[in-house]
Amino acid sequence: MPINTTLTTEYFDDVYARKDDPWDFETSEYEKNKYADTVAALSKESYETGFEIGCSIGVLTSMLATKVKKLLAVDVSDVALDKARKRLSENGNVEFRKMSVPAELPDQKFDLIIVSEVGYYLSKEDLLKMRKEIVQHLNNGASLLLVHWLPVVHDYPLTGDQVHEAFYDLTRDNPQLKIVTSSRKEKYRLDLFEKI
Repeated sequence: MPINTTLTTEYFDDVYARKDDPWDFETSEYEKNKYADTVAALSKESYETGFEIGCSIGVLTSMLATKVKKLLAVDVSDVALDKARKRLSENGNVEFRKMSVPAELPDQKFDLIIVSEVGYYLSKEDLLKMRKEIVQHLNNGASLLLVHWLPVVHDYPLTGDQVHEAFYDLTRDNPQLKIVTSSRKEKYRLDLFEKI
């Protein structure tokens, strides 16, 4: 049964202490295909500004950096951020910061926000806070891309479907977002929204 509180920085420090690439982002065929689908889902050839929440060791970040002129990538783990910085040391258009969303957020708006494989680490309360903040940090007409693993993980507070459905709620009644594209594979879900 999932837990009810947001996973802590210490949780991720422990995960990275056990393995440099705990989710096999660098070597997994599943991750490679998912990342290709993620980048292909972006509705524009390029974006002026982007915000990646939960960049981990920077594998997806390196692909996003080719599509975003100025990309801010954040994570709660210093270990992950150190690896990401090394991976993208030649990319002058990417800035890395240690940041815990939704408690901390940058003081700017973006043309693209990416929430990939991180929403289910939050409690329902924190997810709803993050959802509100994300909408406020999107420029009008900006894109929001969500990608999440679907199977239940016993120590994650939420499932991928719960994360995506929380954002789908913002497309109904008094809509703040509209859905641009949606894709569901065997183990992950991808939804691209646009701020109205």
